[in-house]
Amino acid sequence: MQIFVNGDRHDIEPATLALALDALGYGGKKIATAVNGRFVAAPARPKVELSDGDKIEVVAPMQGG
Repeated sequence: MQIFVNGDRHDIEPATLALALDALGYGGKKIATAVNGRFVAAPARPKVELSDGDKIEVVAPMQGG
Protein backbone atom coordinates (compact mmCIF):
# COMPACT_ATOMS: atom_id res chain seq x y z
CA MET A 1 0.00 0.00 0.00
CA GLN A 2 1.22 3.49 -0.78
CA ILE A 3 0.68 6.33 1.71
CA PHE A 4 2.06 9.84 2.10
CA VAL A 5 3.56 10.95 5.42
CA ASN A 6 4.20 14.68 5.71
CA GLY A 7 4.23 14.78 1.91
CA ASP A 8 6.72 11.93 1.43
CA ARG A 9 5.59 8.71 -0.28
CA HIS A 10 6.02 5.42 1.60
CA ASP A 11 5.18 1.87 0.58
CA ILE A 12 4.00 -0.03 3.65
CA GLU A 13 2.24 -3.25 4.58
CA PRO A 14 0.51 -2.26 7.86
CA ALA A 15 -3.22 -1.67 7.59
CA THR A 16 -3.75 0.55 10.64
CA LEU A 17 -2.36 3.93 11.57
CA ALA A 18 -0.72 2.56 14.74
CA LEU A 19 1.09 -0.20 12.84
CA ALA A 20 2.18 2.20 10.11
CA LEU A 21 3.60 4.64 12.66
CA ASP A 22 5.55 1.83 14.32
CA ALA A 23 6.91 0.67 10.95
CA LEU A 24 7.98 4.24 10.11
CA GLY A 25 9.87 4.70 13.39
CA TYR A 26 7.33 6.80 15.30
CA GLY A 27 6.37 4.09 17.79
CA GLY A 28 6.35 5.29 21.39
CA LYS A 29 7.01 8.93 20.51
CA LYS A 30 4.80 11.80 21.63
CA ILE A 31 3.26 12.97 18.37
CA ALA A 32 0.02 14.34 16.97
CA THR A 33 -1.46 12.69 13.90
CA ALA A 34 -4.01 13.39 11.21
CA VAL A 35 -5.23 11.22 8.35
CA ASN A 36 -6.56 13.01 5.29
CA GLY A 37 -6.87 16.23 7.29
CA ARG A 38 -8.72 14.75 10.26
CA PHE A 39 -7.07 14.66 13.70
CA VAL A 40 -6.59 11.15 15.13
CA ALA A 41 -6.09 10.88 18.90
CA ALA A 42 -3.46 8.40 20.11
CA PRO A 43 -5.99 5.92 21.60
CA ALA A 44 -7.84 5.74 18.26
CA ARG A 45 -4.79 4.96 16.10
CA PRO A 46 -5.06 1.15 16.36
CA LYS A 47 -8.64 1.36 15.04
CA VAL A 48 -7.93 3.68 12.07
CA GLU A 49 -7.67 1.57 8.92
CA LEU A 50 -5.48 3.03 6.18
CA SER A 51 -6.22 2.95 2.48
CA ASP A 52 -3.96 3.27 -0.52
CA GLY A 53 -3.15 6.96 -1.12
CA ASP A 54 -3.99 8.20 2.39
CA LYS A 55 -2.24 11.35 3.51
CA ILE A 56 -0.88 11.25 7.06
CA GLU A 57 0.47 14.24 8.93
CA VAL A 58 2.76 13.67 11.91
CA VAL A 59 3.70 16.57 14.17
CA ALA A 60 6.09 16.33 17.13
CA PRO A 61 5.89 18.90 19.93
CA MET A 62 8.73 21.42 20.04
CA GLN A 63 10.36 22.82 23.14
CA GLY A 64 11.48 26.35 23.59
CA GLY A 65 9.82 29.66 23.32
